[in-house]
Amino acid sequence: MKGFDTNLRLQASSSPSLQFSNGFLPKRLDFINLQFRNSYPRSFSPTMLKLLSSSASRVHHLTPAIRLGSAQVESPLFKALSQLTGWNRRSASLGHRAFFCSEPTDGAAEAEAKAAESDSEGSDSKSSSAIVPTNPRPEDCLTVLALPVPHRPLFPGFYMPIYVKDPKVLAALQESRRRQAPYAGAFLLKDDPSTDSASSTDIEKNINELKGKELLNRLHEVGTLAQISSIQGDQVILVGHRRLRITEMVSEEPLTVKVDHLKDNPFDMDDDVIKATSFEVISTLRDVLKTSSLWRDHVQTYTQHIGDFTYPRLADFGAAICGANRHQAQEVLEELDVHKRLRLTLELMKKEMEISKIQETIAKAIEEKISGEQRRYLLNEQLKAIKKELGVETDDKSALSAKFKERIEPNKEKIPAHILQVIEEELTKLQLLEASSSEFNVTRNYLDWLTILPWGNYSDENFDVARAQNILDEDHYGLSDVKERILEFIAVGRLRGTSQGKIICLSGPPGVGKTSIGRSIARALNRKFFRFSVGGLADVAEIKGHRRTYVGAMPGKMVQCLKIVGTANPLVLIDEIDKLGRGHAGDPASALLELLDPEQNANFLDHYLDVTIDLSKVLFVCTANVIDTIPNPLLDRMEVISIAGYITDEKVHIARDYLEKTARGDCGVKPEQVEVSDAALLSLIENYCREAGVRNLQKQIEKIYRKIALKLVRAGAVPEEPAAAIDPEEAEIVTKLDEAPENHIVKENPVSSAEESKEEAETEKIVVEKVMIDESNLADYVGKPVFHAEKLYEQTPIGVVMGLAWTSMGGSTLYIETTVVEEGEGKGGLNITGQLGDVMKESAQIAHTVARKIMLEKEPENQFFANSKLHLHVPAGATPKDGPSAGCTMITSLLSLATKKPVRKDLAMTGEVTLTGRILPIGGVKEKTIAARRSQIKTIIFPEANRRDFDELAENVKEGLEVHFVDEYGKIFELAFGYDKQED
Repeated sequence: MKGFDTNLRLQASSSPSLQFSNGFLPKRLDFINLQFRNSYPRSFSPTMLKLLSSSASRVHHLTPAIRLGSAQVESPLFKALSQLTGWNRRSASLGHRAFFCSEPTDGAAEAEAKAAESDSEGSDSKSSSAIVPTNPRPEDCLTVLALPVPHRPLFPGFYMPIYVKDPKVLAALQESRRRQAPYAGAFLLKDDPSTDSASSTDIEKNINELKGKELLNRLHEVGTLAQISSIQGDQVILVGHRRLRITEMVSEEPLTVKVDHLKDNPFDMDDDVIKATSFEVISTLRDVLKTSSLWRDHVQTYTQHIGDFTYPRLADFGAAICGANRHQAQEVLEELDVHKRLRLTLELMKKEMEISKIQETIAKAIEEKISGEQRRYLLNEQLKAIKKELGVETDDKSALSAKFKERIEPNKEKIPAHILQVIEEELTKLQLLEASSSEFNVTRNYLDWLTILPWGNYSDENFDVARAQNILDEDHYGLSDVKERILEFIAVGRLRGTSQGKIICLSGPPGVGKTSIGRSIARALNRKFFRFSVGGLADVAEIKGHRRTYVGAMPGKMVQCLKIVGTANPLVLIDEIDKLGRGHAGDPASALLELLDPEQNANFLDHYLDVTIDLSKVLFVCTANVIDTIPNPLLDRMEVISIAGYITDEKVHIARDYLEKTARGDCGVKPEQVEVSDAALLSLIENYCREAGVRNLQKQIEKIYRKIALKLVRAGAVPEEPAAAIDPEEAEIVTKLDEAPENHIVKENPVSSAEESKEEAETEKIVVEKVMIDESNLADYVGKPVFHAEKLYEQTPIGVVMGLAWTSMGGSTLYIETTVVEEGEGKGGLNITGQLGDVMKESAQIAHTVARKIMLEKEPENQFFANSKLHLHVPAGATPKDGPSAGCTMITSLLSLATKKPVRKDLAMTGEVTLTGRILPIGGVKEKTIAARRSQIKTIIFPEANRRDFDELAENVKEGLEVHFVDEYGKIFELAFGYDKQED
């Protein structure tokens, strides 16, 4: 063993000592703690960290020399690199650690071993875990255990902890250490091709499962000969010595391989390119150290404890401590050309420098933002303190309390005593709470709601019946029964001097004006108006409010209504009450009982406020399309007013007086620019807008006026503002449209061509023309007719009878047809089609039985029903039909076929029949009467029990109709088939 160099020595200490031999510089030095990145070799265990301590202060002598052949020259590289250590002489901080040792030299190992043993006599008892001198030299190890390294390769001169879970491998490592041959091969594990990405735990688990050839195939061929420094449990500390290459496998378990020791390719130490590259690496190190403190301890520790500093070591050092990924680090490890290795290391360090710069920029931006916010907060707090000291401004709690007291002061006499008590208690509680606490915000919001409600504030109601009558007539045409009920309410309020809130339910088809009636009532009574829809509402909290314990709790709709309107007696329109939902959050229909019950709403309790509110002065108006879906307990609290819809005459008046004016204003068309004839309006109602309401009629009228507006704009009828110097009379611009017949333009002021040329020469005035809409060109504006005449026959054929039906859209006429399918003795039967419901199917069976009974009485010898298979059909088979009012019509249709007589012309009927022939009452008298008028029916048959309903209809609805009221089917038979001698 020669080449022994004793220039590097460290003072003995209580820290565990590390001794190198077998070709290494025989130095005894303490383990050096070095902070490392997360991407570097995984962190050491606490046991390993205890073995390591900082020894920067114990360095006595370093040899700043590079051996070039046999001569020793002062190393300019070491001088340059040693300057890097001046940045920071602090000891390395705790964290992830990496450790360094020197490369082997040709020194005498035995002599160094003796010196190391003599120095280690005073060491701590823990020194047994440190690396001890070994008799076999590293170059003598030609067969080694193959240890997989999962994350990064082990570079020569660096320490790395690994965990060995396989008991056989661990026993083999301990046996090698006992035999004074503590060497193994550390080889980086290749990526698993079966998975794209895996966690660290998964990688370590996969390592433990690999055995023999499978493990050998997953290892990189080039690795590092590592000395086993210590073994504690399943943790093994490895120290890298030199590069190895696997040649062949010796045994599978534990995996043992033959290796070749790799040496760097020969290179010229004086080569300018290599020198320049190495200096660039050092320069890059210096730049990184300016921005990153993580590397300062790396350089300081390495330069203090490395022996000879060479170009290969510089390349290994840079690649080992930079943040390169495992593949890039393995590429550096496998590179034996020193120049190429330096270039690869330089690339990695350049990337590291860029990352450090980005990190510094991000850190600086965050620091500036945080410091700016802290400074602003501090100044605001100082400003508040100064203002409070000077009396300029009070603190938040005082300001809030003053605001709440200011709200309740004007109405303190009107606020109920129990409400005042709650407000005072909450104000006291507010002063005791910290402004930053969550309870403070809850109390503040609660006080905000309590103090903003209009306790005892009522709007001045107007009980002028004549004024109310004018307002209702101005807003709505017809609806006399609804208007009469509102006037009754106003009259009662005038006599009593005060009005008690009532619950009115307006039921009717869509588009009849239920919502707008509620708005008109509020205007007539001079009350505030608030509308909210409960269609599809499934949460009771929307009505009763949330408990204050919930995050984001809010009061119910009624409390919000009182806050918005600012009075305690508004008119509240609850829209679509027949479409209430029912979900997991309760039954809103049941929750509405307390709100709408006159006996309970004087003490309505909202869950959020938790104090009673008087809602007895509120006028509730509900709207519904049908009342059948409203729960009976809720319906019992309401006064139902039915709005059946409008007949054709009423729709014409509504279109003229209301809808046309609104559409003209919305479209910017002047009255003198367009004229819609009565015939066009009537055709629009009959062929396009036959439903009970007028919403669709409004859409069609708006559609007409939009097309008129487009036509006027295209014809240049947009008025231009005259210049300031021009007389307004001379600046008049009027419409001049194409005179072609297809445009249907009627000139009101035609002029001759001579007069026209003269007028153009003088004032350039354009003749005013008007767009005329009549029945002939109505289709150009609204398209083809949607409805056709419901009366299909001028004279109804045998077996066909017109019935009257009710729908949610209003009334309609409905034909029932019967025909013979097959005749023969004993083949009597009845087949029913038309998508009928269960009720109508039963009605058809009853009708068949009653018809056979009547034929037996009228014509005993007629065996038509006994020998004929009949088919009864209700047209429009795609439309579902059901209801108890088609029995009379079905019997008449069957008898018409049996007697071979058509029914009376212009006859329609409705009513249900029992097996004994009695006629039962029906509903929707007004709707069915309107439907009959629409189909030009003059004779109607109603049940006797519906006489009262018909008498209540308006005279314009009953005008021109011949109505018969019957209580048994015998009278219908006489009316339908002309057996009554008094009839024509």
